[in-house]
Amino acid sequence: MTPLATPIQMALAAVVIVAGIWDIRSRRIPNFVAAAGLAAGFAGHAWLGGWEGLKTAALGFGLACLVYLPLYLVRAIGGGDVKLMAAVGSLAGPSNWLVIFVFTAVLGGAFALLLAIVKGRLRRTLWNVGYILGELARLRAPHATRGELDVGHPEALRLPHGAVIAVSTLVILTIMGS
Repeated sequence: MTPLATPIQMALAAVVIVAGIWDIRSRRIPNFVAAAGLAAGFAGHAWLGGWEGLKTAALGFGLACLVYLPLYLVRAIGGGDVKLMAAVGSLAGPSNWLVIFVFTAVLGGAFALLLAIVKGRLRRTLWNVGYILGELARLRAPHATRGELDVGHPEALRLPHGAVIAVSTLVILTIMGS
């Protein structure tokens, strides 16, 4: 992990906390939260590191988009999640974003498994995972033939991903500060 300047850490924490709370309450992440994070990431890094800082923000933003846009295109996540992670990338930079992403994926997977168990849908969820992998291997969109695999479908088992991103980011920031 690469150390982040205190103002960048504070902005990152503020963005994910607001987004996480908003996502829990309304199941959406407003554009102004992601836009504020993007602006803070690019402006903050440019101010603190000049062209090199701007490059850090751009690479973090680009990496987040590279990973999250395909997930959005197969309707596995919402657009707010993509924009939030792009903002996190611009603030954290590419190497820190990758750590945040891995932690988010592991934590999100654990929460999703717990949610499936609590909702009594574990068997169905595991079958859906196999179906998704098979469809993606055939270069087909899983949601095209099974509507519940679209994150926007009323029967979809949904987790507030913005909240998972927030928790993961705050844990990583805490570890960085230690």
